[in-house]
Amino acid sequence: VFGKDINLILVLSNLSSDRKSVRVDMSASTILYTRRAVAEILKAATSVELGPKQGKHIRVKIPYTYYGKYLTTDKRIQVTALCEVMRAHGLKLLVEKTIILEDTNIIIKLPRRVVVNKAVSLEISYANPLPEPVSRCVLLVTLMNQQVKINLAPLAPRQRSKIYFEFTPRRAGPLQLQVDFSCDKFSHVKGFVTIAVAPA
Repeated sequence: VFGKDINLILVLSNLSSDRKSVRVDMSASTILYTRRAVAEILKAATSVELGPKQGKHIRVKIPYTYYGKYLTTDKRIQVTALCEVMRAHGLKLLVEKTIILEDTNIIIKLPRRVVVNKAVSLEISYANPLPEPVSRCVLLVTLMNQQVKINLAPLAPRQRSKIYFEFTPRRAGPLQLQVDFSCDKFSHVKGFVTIAVAPA
């Protein structure tokens, strides 16, 4: 989840009946959705001895402090591990994993029934998932082809807050509400709901 440390496990297995020495070079970079690297955030190397038919786990931790300021709005991190079996004539294996961090910041609560030409109040809650305070918080609400910009108070680390948004639907049928939350440390955290508007 965005704002938290990332914990990964690389599993190495020796399927042969000989001992193996494996050198593992690990790296992690923030990337765009096109897989183009933005910034390298982790580089580490280790060596592992594997007995016959033995498996070992290598734990990798990427703290939020490593990736936070380099993450793009795509919220993607590419992790690679180049495993080289020593004394095996250059036998190498490359393992790659793309991590897409999830947002759990926006929660929209609707009333049980929404009716044409009757005022509706929605509860929109938003959060700061980071271990540090955020400021310049802005909520952009898009509804019925109109946008409303709401400036919000700063949020303390891990704080959740909420506002109430009132509107009056003018026609029956499905209506989509989109919410976009931004601040000085991250931007474009989105949430949306489809509202079923009943006839009067």
